[in-house]
Amino acid sequence: MAGVNLDLPRTGNHRYGDGQMPWMTLMDALRGKNDGLDRQMRPETHRNIGVMRHRASQIKTAGICVLVGLALSGCGLFQRHSPQECMERAMYFESNRSSRDGMIAVGSVVMNRAGSGQYPNSVCGVVGQRGQFARGIMSKDMNPKSLPPVREAARAVLRGERHPLIGNAMFFHTAGYRAGYDNMHYVLVTGGNAFYERRSSDRVTQPAPPAPIEGITGR
Repeated sequence: MAGVNLDLPRTGNHRYGDGQMPWMTLMDALRGKNDGLDRQMRPETHRNIGVMRHRASQIKTAGICVLVGLALSGCGLFQRHSPQECMERAMYFESNRSSRDGMIAVGSVVMNRAGSGQYPNSVCGVVGQRGQFARGIMSKDMNPKSLPPVREAARAVLRGERHPLIGNAMFFHTAGYRAGYDNMHYVLVTGGNAFYERRSSDRVTQPAPPAPIEGITGR
């Protein structure tokens, strides 16, 4: 390592200093496993080992930070996008982009989740949560030509607009899908998706998706 001199000869039997200490004993000292070596090493060598220990600790800490950062980035926890872009991505990849109602409904679900205490409390945290929305939702390219209505809808939701029929729903699936569970209370079908709440079975009054409806928002 540059700038550190351990005063180690490079010939002979790999011993160093006046005390003729074995090389492996030096390595134990670097790892902090041989405190008795302090009495036998030269003062300058002792100082250099201290420097090497400090640098090794810095390198280890930096490596851990990099690995943690990469892991968090993979889970979508690093703020790589603005709330506006995250909302756009949810609408773009999860709804029929020709349906403003559908995009507003998806955005309403995102906001319901963010305020529920059961999911991440930010727009990007909700949209980027692993396994909840479309695969690659935070990284796929979006066609700029398709974005103007998406941006308008995303901006509207972030400013407070909600689909009036979405209620407390935090879930949706493709409109043609049939799950068959008894805890799904449907509230709306729009934009190619069926939106629902999860309730205990005795509180489910709409167990099947209703007829699709469009043209409610933006009036």
